Amino acid sequence: MRDNRLARLRARMHELGVHLAVLSPGDDLRYLAGWSPLRDERFFALLVAPDGLALVSPELAAETASRRVGAEVYPYADAQGPRPALRAALARLGPLPQRVAVCDDLRADHLLLLQEHLRQATFQLVSALTAPLRARKDLQELEAMRRSQAAADAAVLAAWTAARPGVSELEVAEAAAAAARQAGAESVPFALVASGPNTADPHHEPNRRRLRPEEALLVDVGARWDGYCSDVTRVGFLGQPVGRYLEVHGVVERALRAALDAVRPGVPACRVDRAAREVITAAGYGPYFVHRTGHGLGLSPHEPPSVHGEERALLEEGMVITVEPGVYLPGEFGVRLEEAVVVLDSGPEILSRLPRDVFPCPGPA
Repeated sequence: MRDNRLARLRARMHELGVHLAVLSPGDDLRYLAGWSPLRDERFFALLVAPDGLALVSPELAAETASRRVGAEVYPYADAQGPRPALRAALARLGPLPQRVAVCDDLRADHLLLLQEHLRQATFQLVSALTAPLRARKDLQELEAMRRSQAAADAAVLAAWTAARPGVSELEVAEAAAAAARQAGAESVPFALVASGPNTADPHHEPNRRRLRPEEALLVDVGARWDGYCSDVTRVGFLGQPVGRYLEVHGVVERALRAALDAVRPGVPACRVDRAAREVITAAGYGPYFVHRTGHGLGLSPHEPPSVHGEERALLEEGMVITVEPGVYLPGEFGVRLEEAVVVLDSGPEILSRLPRDVFPCPGPA
């Protein structure tokens, strides 16, 4: 258990009048305890009260959970189910709470189980407590994110090496993921590879489509190092890029630079979005920029703040956000360039070391 983070969580609970925080497997638990078990159908929860901790765990995870979390464990057998253990844990923590915070992605059946035992309570999302704590990264977190980004950069370079006519998007994605793992990443949350007209789909999932000469390629990769995520997008072309493609790439690159220039502590996130959007709109491609300019990054690939036109939250020193403007022309191609940056008084620290040029992809073998 990371005691300083536990103290900050309890301070937030006091500030918001929350009597119990229920942390299930996932990023909030990992943030607090430095560990999270495999998420499956079994009920697992760390119960955080103002003056106590209790951990409800299936037997198969109980020993590891006790050692990694450091809370009193209430184990249960699969045949028994979690109800007796949950009742005992709640009784250990004192009077039943009136306000309970649960993880945003808690399974519906687990929420119903909690409501069954806490009928008197009102429920809210735990992100109101944890998001402000997780937003500003400390030095250890930032170092993990730099290492994660280096692994993602290696993945992008491997994608360009693998990309050639006749190779499938899936094969390029696998080459990228393998390179990230070889560079030390513990996992690869996503390796998106899109070719030709598929590049006009912002979240295209790679498929069996085979790359063809004289068409665009887009690679968007996130790796994970000590739990922390990276995110980078670059574009390439199989052959000589056509004039309109180079024009759109130039517009997107200028939009990215304008948005990066706006990234400073105290600036509302909407201003970063506006900076990118104004460049793309002025070039005549405004209707084809169909998503926000970025998002927070950390233990989750997507976390607050959301960098869109209505987000008034102020950027803070030590936040990590993505800046990723794009233009998507249906049936033709799309261009997106993405940087993950640390918000600093001196200007954003760009985590990737990759150039933003159109990468030339190898021709036929």
